[in-house]
Amino acid sequence: MLAHYTENSFFDKKQQLNLHSLEGKAKFLKHVCSLSNSNPNNQSFILVGIEDEKNLIIGVDFYDDSHIQNLINAYLENPPQIQYENVVFPNLTDGMVVGLVTIFPKKGKCYFKKRIYTIDENASFSRIGSISHPEYLLPKIDNSEVVESILKASVTNLKYTIDSVLQFMTEKHSDMKPKYQVFKEYFTVCWAGIEKMKKGQTYLSRVDIELINEQVKIFYSALDEVSITYTDDEFIITEYIKLGFRKNNRYIPFSIQKIIFSDSMTYHISSEIIFKIPEIDKRHLFHLYNYYTSVLNKLKNNKTLTLTEQNDLQNLCYSLMLCYLHGFDNAKDLLIEHKEVFKKGDFPFLYTSFKEVMRILRKLKYETRKK
Repeated sequence: MLAHYTENSFFDKKQQLNLHSLEGKAKFLKHVCSLSNSNPNNQSFILVGIEDEKNLIIGVDFYDDSHIQNLINAYLENPPQIQYENVVFPNLTDGMVVGLVTIFPKKGKCYFKKRIYTIDENASFSRIGSISHPEYLLPKIDNSEVVESILKASVTNLKYTIDSVLQFMTEKHSDMKPKYQVFKEYFTVCWAGIEKMKKGQTYLSRVDIELINEQVKIFYSALDEVSITYTDDEFIITEYIKLGFRKNNRYIPFSIQKIIFSDSMTYHISSEIIFKIPEIDKRHLFHLYNYYTSVLNKLKNNKTLTLTEQNDLQNLCYSLMLCYLHGFDNAKDLLIEHKEVFKKGDFPFLYTSFKEVMRILRKLKYETRKK
């Protein structure tokens, strides 16, 4: 309910119930009366321990409900049956719970049979939207269908979640060291990918991520390299690009995507480009550009490469991309001119590197100021 519904004609939220004073009892009875009158065909609910404006779960003390039905019967004519449950949320402090008041359907008018606090005998209330009105109105909306869907979802969600996690872990990705994490005791995230260790850091490619409860899927290809971290509130995916020359390869953070979970049982996904062009000495860049220009000429003219030049082919596309990002505008054109050479040559990894560099530059073009 918190994740999908605001207060309405079958659902109310309260920070607390004060049933130790006449005023508190009167307010509670008014809400029960109005919800009962507006939902004669379906259950209605009051959630206790919820900060209304931000939908935050703050909790209340455990409540013994043994006499609460007696209170309803004492003051209301044609009273509905109600049930008070103490629902435990592990992120709340010890002894704190969320109170769930379920008001069962009851035909006919519910009204006060005697005065309490400022509410007179024979007074009645109805719920319109999120407001309790001081009169009995025949309900214009039948909430049965939506309430039934909530009750059905509350029963099936756990089974669906467990089934989906088991399928992800044991069937879909059993060969890729799948993992899962639960956030806010509600959202379950599963992920798997091909692991690669570089200087003590684990990077993943061909990554499959599923937010099970919401059926949200995020995928990174075999060309992507990402790391995954998480806190109590966030699932964080950092994408990297590989830049370097010869054996001096560096993984540079390119973007961060976060799934952010709130205490109100909602979530949102944010994405941000964080790439910063590494500072490189201009003389080194001139050397890179001239060196790889000569290597490209050899490839184009089918000339034999030295062993050193063959080894340096791994970084050819990435190094020319570095040159382009530092103002060597012809470096990108040089790569594009040799696309067919990469595609048909004796070094198939060159074409893979070319496609990856073009993908990175497209991202930078549309998502950063680099044009």
